[in-house]
Amino acid sequence: MIDDIKKTLWATADKLRANMDAAEYKHLVLGLIFVKYISDTFAARRAELSTRLRDPKDEYFYGDASQEDIDAELEDRDYYREVNVFWVPEPARWEAIRAAAKQPTIGKHIDDALSLIEAENPKLKGILDKRYARAQLPDGKLGELVDLISTIGFGTDASTARDVLGQVYEYFLGMFASAEGKRGGQFYTPASIVKTLVAVLAPHQGQVYDPCCGSGGMFVQSERFIEAHGGHLGDVSIYGQEANPTTWRLAAMNLAIRGIDFNLGREPGDTFTKNQHPDLRADFILANPPFNISDWWHGSLEGDPRWHYGDPPQGNANYAWLQHMLHHLKPTGRAGIVLANGSMSSSQNNEGQIRAAMVDADVVEVMLALPGQLFFNTQIPACLWFLAKQKQRKGEVLFIDARKLATMISRVQCEFTDEVIERIAGTVASWRGEAEAVAYEDVPGYCRSVRLAEIAQHGHVLTPGRYVGAEEVEDDDEAFADKMQKLSEKLGEQMAKGAELDALIRQKLGGLGYEF
Repeated sequence: MIDDIKKTLWATADKLRANMDAAEYKHLVLGLIFVKYISDTFAARRAELSTRLRDPKDEYFYGDASQEDIDAELEDRDYYREVNVFWVPEPARWEAIRAAAKQPTIGKHIDDALSLIEAENPKLKGILDKRYARAQLPDGKLGELVDLISTIGFGTDASTARDVLGQVYEYFLGMFASAEGKRGGQFYTPASIVKTLVAVLAPHQGQVYDPCCGSGGMFVQSERFIEAHGGHLGDVSIYGQEANPTTWRLAAMNLAIRGIDFNLGREPGDTFTKNQHPDLRADFILANPPFNISDWWHGSLEGDPRWHYGDPPQGNANYAWLQHMLHHLKPTGRAGIVLANGSMSSSQNNEGQIRAAMVDADVVEVMLALPGQLFFNTQIPACLWFLAKQKQRKGEVLFIDARKLATMISRVQCEFTDEVIERIAGTVASWRGEAEAVAYEDVPGYCRSVRLAEIAQHGHVLTPGRYVGAEEVEDDDEAFADKMQKLSEKLGEQMAKGAELDALIRQKLGGLGYEF
């Protein structure tokens, strides 16, 4: 049911954008969905309070108060803040926005509503994108979009409302990323990759950090993992950073609608030069940094304490990201990072020496090769690095080759199914020797545990395909000579047929006056 709702909403919303660029339109749609949600949850809390204030058996009972007194009491912001509901001033509530939908000034009305919401909720300051008055939509389209989003029913139950909105919001993020292509991938990591990182890291409690958080997908999947395993959202604290201001706002809204408390820094900023969390040492780090960026270096980074294993090359940030994350990891923490395949084997400009130093220091735990066509924004082959300062299995690295495990979901994109993700996470848990996990065994063509000395013999290259070997093929008991005989006979037949066809084609063309 929810899948049908999401698809219908997307199809209609996409039609309404007319010729507007998806990158621009995205903020209009997601901003309105956010306002609809906080207005609905505010209205639900207000209705609940109105009932409880009149109930003599309830702790909120307000005595023999008049309706005027009850209405005044309902304006107390603390009632809303204590349950993590944003206060929405009357002119900013959805009914007021919808009532103005057909007016030519609807864009300004929405911008003013967003300003009022920000003024009442410091947590949202600078986060809501006030661009509606200047939106380049054809006349009436913005009003139609308001009417469409009015059909999203979040219901009166707060947890159900949050889940429905969260699913709609995330679905739209993914669809916009697909519509935008290369640019879309800058703010959205495909869900199956995020799920794989989360499943392997298992962030139950503590501090979770993403230094290039995009729209916040790593945090959302972490939340789902925690809840699926019987934990509570309050068991983790969220820290993130994002350089792109509009994407930073998307992340803040994505977390706010789920009631997740977060710290994305005072402002958007470059992680290397404007580190928003310099003293943070996290329990879990999950990240999908931009691949192979060449314009990251600044003179102020010379001799930075983060470069513990060597100075990263100024023309490629891959090893700057790896070392930044190790620097921000607790001694008992774990990190999972998506990087381009070149990071596993490159020896240019000190990268080989840094990788060797990391391997020898025994901070590389698991290396996982990914299939192609997983991303919206690039066909560059990618891999997952899992790092840990205190490994459960010291002196070894687990290599997993998952290049053949994806399922195509469209002509141009694939993903890992939940079963594949469970297999990968189970393999790592077994290798670590975790409680209730089955005993680990190497599987040719899929996984192998390798001692550091062997990795050194291979020049500290960390490409899984080099270590896991070839997949075992079932023996059908047919002798090689017999197989060769059959194949040779089949090839001879095909070659003879090819010669016959060639002669026939020449004969037909000769009849038409062509010479050979």
